[in-house]
Amino acid sequence: MRARTATWIAAAVLAACQPATSRAPYPAVPQATTIEVRLPPREATRLLAEALQADSIPVTRIVLGDSWFETGWFDPASGRRTTHRPIGVNVARLRAWADPTQPGSSKITVETVYRAVADASLPDRDLDRQVPRSHPVAIKVRAALQELVKRYGGPPPPASERPAAEPGGVQGQPGQDEGPPAPEQPPAPDQGTPQTESP
Repeated sequence: MRARTATWIAAAVLAACQPATSRAPYPAVPQATTIEVRLPPREATRLLAEALQADSIPVTRIVLGDSWFETGWFDPASGRRTTHRPIGVNVARLRAWADPTQPGSSKITVETVYRAVADASLPDRDLDRQVPRSHPVAIKVRAALQELVKRYGGPPPPASERPAAEPGGVQGQPGQDEGPPAPEQPPAPDQGTPQTESP
């Protein structure tokens, strides 16, 4: 009896330590599209969802607090939700997640899935497959992500590459003897990072 009680208490403590989230309990499919953009996760989520909605992707649920959104099953040709059985690439579903990478930046992951077969012996999630790159929804997703990077910026270069990429007035690497150090320059403002939304 004591062992059973101890096990229950341990499980309850573990559950209490897990942060509550509305996200699905599984990761994106391995072939999902990923990109880094200079936007906080909430802002990246909102802007990508709006861009896809404007391009006939029927986003049905957006959770900014957990930085993700999804569609139901829909017809890629019409952009309308469908009640047809989700079999084949003519019925798709999209999910997107944004996760922080460094201050002011996020990694966006987008999966666009279909089901090639129906198999009652497997969990539904095991049937999901990423659509081909030539799929119309995959093309729209890549275009929307590239537009975000074009407008707000992608990942900054590694620290080891920054001096070489910035001509004139750049200090040398630590340990180099190149005379007295140049005066420290104030950091340039980040023109591409918008203000974070208030909770």
